[in-house]
Amino acid sequence: MWPRDMKAARTRTPRRPVPKKPSNPCVRDPVGVYCRVRPLSRPDQECCIEVIDETTVQIHPPEGYRIFRNGEYRETQYSFKEVFGALVVQKQLFDVVAKPLVEDLIRGRNGLLFTYGVTGSGKTHTMTGSPGDGGLLPRCLDMIFNSIGPFQAKRFVFKLDDKNGVEVQCEVDALLERQKRDAMPIPKTPSGKRQIDPEFADMINVQDHCKVEDVDEDNVYSVFVSYIEIYNNYIYDLLEEAPFEPIKPKWNNCNTPVRNGDFIPPQSKVLREDQNHNMYVTGCTEVEVKSTEEAFEVFWRGQKKRRIANTQLNRESSRSHSVFMIKLAQAPLDADGDNVLQEKEQITLSQLSLVDLAGSERTNRTKAEGNRLREAGNINQSLMTLRTCLEVLRENQMCGTNKMVPYRDCKLTHLFKNYFDGEGKVRMIVCVNPKAEDYEESLQVMRFAEMAQEVEVARPADRPICALTPGRRFRNQAFREELQRKLEMRGGPINEETEEQAVSELLLQNFPPLPSCELLDINDDQTLPKLIEVLEKRHKIRQLLSEEIAKTVRAFKTALQEFESSVASKENYVQGKLSEKEKTIAGQKMELERLEKKIKTLEYKIHILEKTTTIYEEDKRNLQQELESKSQQLQRQASDKCRMEARLQGMVTETSVKWEKECERRVAAKQLEMQNKLWVKDEKLKQLKAIVTEPKNEKPERPSRVRDREKPVQRSVSPPPAPSAPPVRLRHRRSRSAGERWVDHKPPSNVPTETVMQPQVPHAITVAAASEKALAKCDKYMLTHQELASDGEIETKLIKGDVFKTRGGGQAVQFTEIETLKQESPTGRKRRSSPSNPDQPEDAADSEWTDVETRCSVAVEMRAGSALGPGYQHHAQPKRRKP
Repeated sequence: MWPRDMKAARTRTPRRPVPKKPSNPCVRDPVGVYCRVRPLSRPDQECCIEVIDETTVQIHPPEGYRIFRNGEYRETQYSFKEVFGALVVQKQLFDVVAKPLVEDLIRGRNGLLFTYGVTGSGKTHTMTGSPGDGGLLPRCLDMIFNSIGPFQAKRFVFKLDDKNGVEVQCEVDALLERQKRDAMPIPKTPSGKRQIDPEFADMINVQDHCKVEDVDEDNVYSVFVSYIEIYNNYIYDLLEEAPFEPIKPKWNNCNTPVRNGDFIPPQSKVLREDQNHNMYVTGCTEVEVKSTEEAFEVFWRGQKKRRIANTQLNRESSRSHSVFMIKLAQAPLDADGDNVLQEKEQITLSQLSLVDLAGSERTNRTKAEGNRLREAGNINQSLMTLRTCLEVLRENQMCGTNKMVPYRDCKLTHLFKNYFDGEGKVRMIVCVNPKAEDYEESLQVMRFAEMAQEVEVARPADRPICALTPGRRFRNQAFREELQRKLEMRGGPINEETEEQAVSELLLQNFPPLPSCELLDINDDQTLPKLIEVLEKRHKIRQLLSEEIAKTVRAFKTALQEFESSVASKENYVQGKLSEKEKTIAGQKMELERLEKKIKTLEYKIHILEKTTTIYEEDKRNLQQELESKSQQLQRQASDKCRMEARLQGMVTETSVKWEKECERRVAAKQLEMQNKLWVKDEKLKQLKAIVTEPKNEKPERPSRVRDREKPVQRSVSPPPAPSAPPVRLRHRRSRSAGERWVDHKPPSNVPTETVMQPQVPHAITVAAASEKALAKCDKYMLTHQELASDGEIETKLIKGDVFKTRGGGQAVQFTEIETLKQESPTGRKRRSSPSNPDQPEDAADSEWTDVETRCSVAVEMRAGSALGPGYQHHAQPKRRKP
């Protein structure tokens, strides 16, 4: 047997130092989710849920309700472990869902079964049933008592303590408890002879006689039941004998109720954690029951106290979550099969919780107000917390995270957190109403059920096997029956006094009978001799018997001595065998200790390996995250590179187009320049031809220069203004933002330009260096900047911007535009001045002619930005002087 224990110990290595019930961390079972579809109330009612097969249902929007996604009519299918249609009876549902949980309960495992759905979907009917058709709860009770009926312990042999534990009392204490209970005037739970309440008699009249096979016959069992409800996130005991008072409103100092609707909840029970880290309700009434009728009557007594109300959706709507808990205590019999072992390590306490959840509902449909509205809010909040806990559990299991599950957010999830942590099986029955009005609520229920199926719960470990000989109960019972039969055959019991009387009677029968001793006559000589003769015979017989008895005694002594010697020899032999066995046992104990040490070493190694594995997995996740971040960074860099390439390609294309246009413009300008040169040469050739063909004595006149010869005019590059002419007034260029306050920043290094066009801004503060004080007074800024252009002329730029305040309290300037003022000369060199002497030599005339040709060979080109017209600029193309 010890290799099995060693294997169990190896698989139950604790993952954390907190002591907890051992569970197998490797094997996990998903939450079993089943679906039950209730029948429609009326045959003509519209249906939105259809059963496809044994595991699938399909939900579709009703008429007039459409979900537009790409213009399609959406139908959704959901899969469950098993689907029960409207024609399925309660027994079929019980055999599939609840029967395995009852079998686990008798085998010492915990179980949780709860019904979930919207209001009016048949949850309470599924759990409790109806007259003539019992639900899951009465069928579970009937199966339990059918299985353990002949093996139940007497009342008060098992006693529950206040810390969620159980202990075994001796027969005397149990008898005193029973006598004390019988003497109390309180009403007792029904016995088998009492008549059952006809209100629920049909619900528990189950004719199936279902029972668990292979029940341990060497154990004794006892059943305890308790019934609580969770109302407005408070826990109340429905079996408490104290008078149940409704919720009372608060009262102010004037002895009038407070009008804000705030109520004082009655005293509720508190959740606590036992030494095995299981949650339980302190001070909860737990009743020991011995039959199905007794247990269901206790349930019915608490059911009458449960809070229900009439709403628009259900005439008897549950306003609280009810929890009916069945605890089964079991302990093995001793080696003789008579009494119960009182060792706590041998006592097993298992629990089956049957939960009827209140229905989720929408207040706009139930038309709830006041207390009903607050009840609905608390119900929806607790169901939302249950859904959140399952979502976090699923995320932790699927993604390997370690997020904290919010069990403590509501009493419902806090009470059953042990089941989700691996202390029992979890089963859920999703009840749905196929009517079209519940389509949206049913859709949310289906989504919750689909998510709950992905949560896995650790499988609990099997309880330890008792080392006593199996079958001892029936052997002891058979021995008692056989002894009673033999005693009845012999006429009753035999004791030592009757045996001694029989031996004395047997001895008296061997002696001769005594004659009559009466002497009627003095001369009677026959009576005394006869008496003497008889007495002598008796004396001889007595001597013979004494000798025979002495021989027998001697023989018995001899046999006794021989027996003692044989017993001594056998004792010596047995002692030798015992010493050998003790040596063997000591060797086996040493081997067991060695193996236990080895097991502990291996467990420690396994623990270290698990920690190492956890560290490696964490490193792996970190490396994967780093790899993903690097890959994302590389993708971003690649995309940036592609965008940069596209941008550079666009810039290259734009630059190419720009330079192509510039080359075309330059080629056109060069062509124009060449054409001008050719025209000038043609003109010169024509003039030369005319000079050559004319006679030499006649000097040709140039009509174009007659007026010039008559009125000679002095020419210079920049002629000074005549003194008699009126002074020229400088024209100032008006800024486009003249109505705003400006800061005119003119550095002292600027050179004054004597141009006609000058920038002038009214209401401007002229400064040589920008200051925060000046910027704070204005909302516009202008900087006058001068630089030398490529042609040697001074180019003036007016850089403009907006002034705005910063968060730190300072001033900042954002530049918006730049204006350029540029001065150009129409020719690239100075013009000649005409001489004052009217009589000019011939070469002077030629020079003057040449200068006119030069001045006349000026090309005019209109460009963007010119001051000569909208969008044009004036450029002079000088003609090269003839050498």
